[in-house]
Amino acid sequence: MPASDAVDQQEQPWNRRRLRSANERLLLDRLRTGGAASRAQLARETGLSKPTVSSALASLEAAGLVHEVGTRAPERGRVAVLYAPDPAAGYVLGIDVGRSWLRVAVADLDGSVVARSEARNRARSSRAMTDLVVATARQVVAGSGVAPGGVVHAVVGTPGVYDEKQRRVRYAMHLPGWGRAGLFDRMREELGVPLEVHNDANLAALGEYTYGVGAGSRLFAYILIGTGLGMGVVSDGRLFTGAHGLAGEIGFLPWPGQQKPERLEDAVSGVAVVEAARRFGMSGQLTAKAVFDAARRGDDAAVRAVRLEGERIAHTVAAAAAVLDPDLVVLGGGVGHSVDLLLKPVREHLRALTPLRPRIAPSRLGEDAVLLGAVATALGTARDVVFERRSAVS
Repeated sequence: MPASDAVDQQEQPWNRRRLRSANERLLLDRLRTGGAASRAQLARETGLSKPTVSSALASLEAAGLVHEVGTRAPERGRVAVLYAPDPAAGYVLGIDVGRSWLRVAVADLDGSVVARSEARNRARSSRAMTDLVVATARQVVAGSGVAPGGVVHAVVGTPGVYDEKQRRVRYAMHLPGWGRAGLFDRMREELGVPLEVHNDANLAALGEYTYGVGAGSRLFAYILIGTGLGMGVVSDGRLFTGAHGLAGEIGFLPWPGQQKPERLEDAVSGVAVVEAARRFGMSGQLTAKAVFDAARRGDDAAVRAVRLEGERIAHTVAAAAAVLDPDLVVLGGGVGHSVDLLLKPVREHLRALTPLRPRIAPSRLGEDAVLLGAVATALGTARDVVFERRSAVS
C-alpha cells in the first residue's frame, strides 16, 4: 500500500469526526439563533441532507444539547417534531461589583436568569469585598437548584480596567484596595469556576445591545453615570475596547473646574449632583436620588442642580458624538435612571454645543445592565465549552 494511501486512511476517521462536529455545531447555532425547527426545515435552511440532519440531531440529543419541544402539523404529510437547544445543558454566573451594590445572577444557556441576589456593598477592604462576592455567588448558585459543576463560566463586571499581566484592576478609585493583585485569582479558586473580569460600562453596553434599547444599533455608546463615569462602545454587535482596554474611559477627560482643572468624572456623577445642590442651597443628608426626587417636587435648588448636570452630560455626549459618530447614545447608571428629568436639558444644551446630535435614550435595563452584560458575555464562552465537552463524549 502506498504511504499516501495509508496516511489518508489514518486521517479519514479524524476527518469524519471533525465533519460531524461541524455539522452538529451548525445545527445547534441555527436552532439558537432561529428558534425551534424540524428536521426538514433544518435541512432546507442549512443545505445538509436529511439523513445528515437526523444523525446530527440524534447525537446532539444524546449529548443533552438539544431536546424535543413540540410538534408541527403541516397541511400535508407527517407531523414534524420540533427541536431546540436544551437550556439546562449548562449555566453561567454573572457578577456586578459596584461601590454601593453587589448583584449576582445564575442564567441557563438561553440567557434566562434562574436565580439572582443583590446585597449592599458595605465592605471597607478588598478582602471583605472578595469575601462578599464569593459568599453571595455561592448562595445564589446553591439556591438555583443547579447541580454541582453545572456552572461552567463566570464573568465579573467592575469599575476600572483589568490588567491580565498584573492580575489586578487599575483605575477603580471608588473601591478601596480593589487594585491589589490576586483578588480575582482567589475568586476563581474559591468558586471553582473559570472567571473573566471586564469593565462595568463595557458590560452594560453589551447588555443593552443584547437585551435592551441598543438592539440592532450599528454603533452606539452607553454612558454609565453613577459614583463615577464610564462609557462602553458597541460596534456591529462587538465591544470596542481600544489597544489597551481603555477605550471609553471618558472620566479622565479634562474639565475646567472652579478652583483648578478637574476630570470630567468630577463634574458628571452622583457626587457632582449632590455638590451642586449644596451650592444652590440644599442641606441635610443628601444623595443624588434625593436631589432628583426634590427636583420632581419643584425644589428650586434641586432643579438648578439637575439642569447643571444635564448641561455637563450634554458636553459628554458631544465629545462621544464627535469621536465615534454613534447612531444612539444610551444614558444609564444611578444618575441615568433619572433621564425623565435630564433628557430635556441634555438635548437643549446639545443643540447649542454641536451640530452632531445622535439619538439619546434611557437605558431599558436600568440597574441590571452590567449584570445582564456579564451574563451575555459568559454565555459566549459557556456555549462553546458545553458543546466541546458534551460532543466529545457523545
